[in-house]
Amino acid sequence: MKLYGYFRSSAAYRLRIALNLKGLSAEQVPVNLLKGEQKGEDYKRINPQGLVPSLATDQGAILTQSPAILEWLEDTYPNVPLLPADPLLRARVRSLCMQIACDVHPICNLRVLKYVANDLGAGEEGKIAWIHHWISEGFAAMESQLGDGPYCLGESLTLADVYLIPQVFNALRFKVPMAQFPKIMAVYNACNQVPAFQLAAPDQQPDAS
Repeated sequence: MKLYGYFRSSAAYRLRIALNLKGLSAEQVPVNLLKGEQKGEDYKRINPQGLVPSLATDQGAILTQSPAILEWLEDTYPNVPLLPADPLLRARVRSLCMQIACDVHPICNLRVLKYVANDLGAGEEGKIAWIHHWISEGFAAMESQLGDGPYCLGESLTLADVYLIPQVFNALRFKVPMAQFPKIMAVYNACNQVPAFQLAAPDQQPDAS
C-alpha cells in the first residue's frame, strides 16, 4: 500500500494510527500542502479533490476520504477490530468519530483557515479565535460523553480514539485551553503511551523535518 499524506494532516494522522494498530505497513508518499503539491496535475490524477490522504491499495485501487478508508481497513483487515461487535456500541463509536470528522475538523483545516484569515480578512488573530471557538465547542460536547477511560470507550481502543488524538494534537498546536477537558486529555495521554500512536505522530514522519 501507499499512503499519500502530509505529516500534520489530521486525516492522514488517523490513517497512520489505524494502520499501525492493525499491524499494516504502507509506503509514505509526502504531499506538501504548504507548497500546494496537492493542487498539481500529478496528484489530482490520484485524488481529483486535491486533498489528503489518499491510499493506494495493493490491488491498485485508489481510496480517498479518511472515513471511507478507515471503514475499508476495518472490513478488509478485521484481525484487530477498531469497531465493537455490539451494534449499539458501534453506533456510539461512529457518533464520536463523526463529531470530529464532520463538526470540528472540516472547519478547522488548512484551506478553511486560509480563507478565514485571508479572503474574509480575519487575519491571524481572527483565525486563532475561529479555531479556539470550534474546537472548544466540539470538545465540550465530546467531554460530556466520555466515561472513565482510559480510552474513549473504556478499556478497548476504537476508531473514536483514532479520530480524537489528531484533533487534540491540533488543539494543543494552536494553544486551545485544554484544562477544561480533563477526560479528553486523559484519553490523549493514555493513547500516546501506545506505540502505534507514538509512531504515527507528526514529528515522527519523514516529511516533518
